[in-house]
Amino acid sequence: MSDKTLKINELFSSIQGESTYAGRLCFFVRLCGCNLNCSYCDTMYAHTENAENHRVMTIDEIICEAKKSAINLVEITGGEPLMQANTIELVNSLLAENFEVMMETNGSLDIAQVDSRVKRVLDCKVPSSGMSELNLYDNYRYLTPHDEVKFVMGSRGDYEFACHVIEKYNLAEKTPNLLFSPIFGAIEVAQIVEWMVQDKVPARFQLQMHKFIWDKNARGV
Repeated sequence: MSDKTLKINELFSSIQGESTYAGRLCFFVRLCGCNLNCSYCDTMYAHTENAENHRVMTIDEIICEAKKSAINLVEITGGEPLMQANTIELVNSLLAENFEVMMETNGSLDIAQVDSRVKRVLDCKVPSSGMSELNLYDNYRYLTPHDEVKFVMGSRGDYEFACHVIEKYNLAEKTPNLLFSPIFGAIEVAQIVEWMVQDKVPARFQLQMHKFIWDKNARGV
């Protein structure tokens, strides 16, 4: 039992819109607060720790809501989940309850403390994000084959940056789950695919499925 608390932006059940788990039912725990300010951020409503309509919940209360969802896959996201001190205890508590746990993190904070049983989706910030200088490349030493590295791109320069990072850090040898994702509305999606086919990049193309099912600005989906 834990009465430690976290600042929650929203809890909801939906499908995974991205990742290699796209299409699976998932219970989402969106935490408040982020240490980056990406140009293409689509969750600014969760950017600050005191984001509008946030609520403080104990870990036990969050676990209870996850159980009520009757969905075994749980994703912890944000904002940036690793900003909050009690996130790791939440992760460990979910694992202890036999949930399958994912975490999406922006790639600027140390993931070593995150249990390797968690499917860690690690963003690599490209130049157009304005945050590429804050990537913590030491994180790549902790990657396991079930983890994922995601590159959200909107230009040829972003694409070339992603290819360089994959080669420099031998990412394809660490995980087969290297994801290229277009910034929604910023680039023709076929263009990225054409580059990938031409260069034989060891990556997987993905779209944000939820933005095609619901309005691109919809929350809680």
